[in-house]
Amino acid sequence: MDRTERFYKIEMLIRSRECVSFATLLEALEVSPATLKRDLQYLRERMDAPIEYDTMANGYRFGQQWRGRQHELPGVWFSEKELHALLTMHQMLASLDDQGILSRHLTPMFDKLTGMLGVDEVEAQELTRRIKLISTAKRRVASEYFETVGSAVVKRRRLRLLYRSRGRGEGAAAKRSATAGARVVSPQRLVHYRNTWYLDAWCHQSEGFRRFALDAMEGAELLDEKAKTVPTAQLEAELDQGYGIFAGASPKQANLVFSAEAAQWVSKEEWHPAQQSEWLEDGRWRLKVPFVDATELLMDLLRHAGQVEVKAPADLRAAYAKRLREAVAQLEA
Repeated sequence: MDRTERFYKIEMLIRSRECVSFATLLEALEVSPATLKRDLQYLRERMDAPIEYDTMANGYRFGQQWRGRQHELPGVWFSEKELHALLTMHQMLASLDDQGILSRHLTPMFDKLTGMLGVDEVEAQELTRRIKLISTAKRRVASEYFETVGSAVVKRRRLRLLYRSRGRGEGAAAKRSATAGARVVSPQRLVHYRNTWYLDAWCHQSEGFRRFALDAMEGAELLDEKAKTVPTAQLEAELDQGYGIFAGASPKQANLVFSAEAAQWVSKEEWHPAQQSEWLEDGRWRLKVPFVDATELLMDLLRHAGQVEVKAPADLRAAYAKRLREAVAQLEA
């Protein structure tokens, strides 16, 4: 058994028998005397277990203050493999926290997990270096807005947002068309997508669902008023039908055919939970995905330029062809 299992076994034996001899513990754990001594010392000094040696009874028992009361070591029900999995999850959470928003909450959890594994600080840091997550094109979010929005989602309270809507256009024109306005929303959920955070909410100004990018927020105030409760099924029907982050309840369907070369990779990808796909006789791969706004879908199609044909709809096919022509024109300029 691994170390955490031995901790649990020691705890269980003392609780069930009240006083357990060193020889009994050795037999039950099947370890050397030196290992058992280290385990007992670790339990007392690092995990605050009230284990003491009773010379009269020639055994180990809980201290006087715990006799007749329930005592349990925190977290000892995790095996070593489970603790390693939790440390991996911790590292994944930390990778989303480039501005240190969550670090003060994550650090105590990390300390407890490494404590249960029985490693020191140097060993713990070495464990985290064995897990690396690479992110690109990350957009930074002001930490005070993230925490305010997160609190509103958890507490089910309304928010007053000052939000800068991004205008559509090119260059300076897009910047001039961007406007900021205040609105009151009922937060429903936080969404992390492609290294950026979004808030899905019911907008009381427009009386409908809206998706807000946190990096476009210029202010967020937590209100006392309770948030409007919306069924999850309704939220998903309104916001999760389209491709990527673009929301909408009336999607079109893209009919895409990938070359045999690209198919060996694309066939293993999920572009949308409601996608439909099939192998063609010549080894190509047909993929049908719903989309509301073509912007993000076009970006992903351009990654496969020369390896994918847009069959339908006609407006998506035309937009894709236009992008390809513009790319070629840039190269020839």
